[in-house]
Amino acid sequence: MGAYALVVCVTATAEGEGTGLRRVLRGGAVNMAGAVVGAGLNLALVVAITRAFSQETAGLLFSATSVFLIAAAVANLGVSDGLVYFVARMRVLGGPGGVPRLLRLATGPAVMVACALAALLLVFADPLAEALGGGEADVYLRLLAVFLPFAVLTETALAATRAHHDMAVTVLVDKVGRPLAQLALVGAIAVTGSAGLLALAWAGPYLPAAVLAWFWLGRVMRRAASGADGTPSADGPGERVDPRTFWSFALPRAAAGAAQLGVQRGGVVLVALLGGLTGAAVFTAATRIMVVGQFGTQAVLYAAQPRFAEQLATDDHAGVRNLYQAGAAWLVCLTWPLYLSALVFAPEVMLLFGADYTAGAAALAVVCAGQLLAAALGTSDLILAMTGRTGLNLLNNVLSLVVNVLVCVLLVPVAGATGAAVALVAAMLVRKVLPLWQLRSRVVLHPFSRPVAVATAGALVWFGALPLLAEAVLGGGLVALVAAVSAGAAGHLVTVWSLRGPLGLDLRR
Repeated sequence: MGAYALVVCVTATAEGEGTGLRRVLRGGAVNMAGAVVGAGLNLALVVAITRAFSQETAGLLFSATSVFLIAAAVANLGVSDGLVYFVARMRVLGGPGGVPRLLRLATGPAVMVACALAALLLVFADPLAEALGGGEADVYLRLLAVFLPFAVLTETALAATRAHHDMAVTVLVDKVGRPLAQLALVGAIAVTGSAGLLALAWAGPYLPAAVLAWFWLGRVMRRAASGADGTPSADGPGERVDPRTFWSFALPRAAAGAAQLGVQRGGVVLVALLGGLTGAAVFTAATRIMVVGQFGTQAVLYAAQPRFAEQLATDDHAGVRNLYQAGAAWLVCLTWPLYLSALVFAPEVMLLFGADYTAGAAALAVVCAGQLLAAALGTSDLILAMTGRTGLNLLNNVLSLVVNVLVCVLLVPVAGATGAAVALVAAMLVRKVLPLWQLRSRVVLHPFSRPVAVATAGALVWFGALPLLAEAVLGGGLVALVAAVSAGAAGHLVTVWSLRGPLGLDLRR
């Protein structure tokens, strides 16, 4: 039978599919608890900025931070996905003792590239600021550049902890701690009125986040080395990851991640360039609901990613299909209530950011409609990456970015933020649908399943039909919004609990 086969068989026997789903669900529950808090903090951060400062200042900050996040995605070099993929395979196939060496292999180049990009931002801050609209953009960009390496260090450490199924540090540091610090600092600056320090308030928390994340990772690594987390401490005959193998996986993921973030954040920059800073501020506000929903999406993805890598390493295609369909149902349960409510009450939601932002109601409605479909389509793009086909994943994300840029160029000059929202949805469809076709020869996936149908029906009743009824009876406005969301939330929770078996949410199964 051989040692390699023995490791795989023992792993598969020790952890059946029901146990695997429970493990993912527990990890997702931890992430979700932080996601709820983090989503609220991030929304509060944007509301604080839009209400305390002018649209031009808000648009300038949002554009500069979008440049920062795109640069951080490029500098990451795909290390985050690479660490999750290879560490998960080491844990299931043998060879976990190679994890420290793998971590050193991955982190050094990423930090070097981050420092190089930070230097470029410092040097070219003036011309880039002029393109974004002048003002204090050069100050913003220079302040942000200083903290770029710390953003990369933070994400690298968090990815390594997630690969060990430790989700707590991602929640405490990235979902709660950093946005809480950002909100507190922005609030303090709003009191002083010194808009020039906004970028420092936004980026500064990355420094303590990096320190805490690496401290936590050290604890996780020591626990894994001693076998306290259930992983054998001695090297098995399984995965041996040399630099060429790692970077051939990670670098396409780096480009894909940069393209994906270019779709999400590049729209803000394109609207600033094509429609002005005011339009960029409105588009950012209109897409905040999407960002809030993505916290719920990430809660599922972060928990499922290492499990998908383990299943694919052992060719457990049935397990992949089950987890994919269950994950899609979980995403619908988590995100459809938010998107449906925002879709029905788009004008009221945009009023939250200030009276000048109600023009973004149409853009918000378009974004919400697209995100409803994205949730139902599930995690096909993640599964494609976890099969090791990072070249195809890169192609999909590049095509998605091209679609986003072309549609923005065509529609933003005439439709403003709404045109950018249409571009965002079109790009999302490219990235979500293509993997379903590309995976057909490895594992056939489709989102049409009983769990997804049950989750969709429940959400439509409580957050589609009920809000429309409340709007018709109460005439819309804040009262109708509060009444509909309150009643819908209660009904939705009861429905999800009653149907937790079909939805794959029963931890006792």
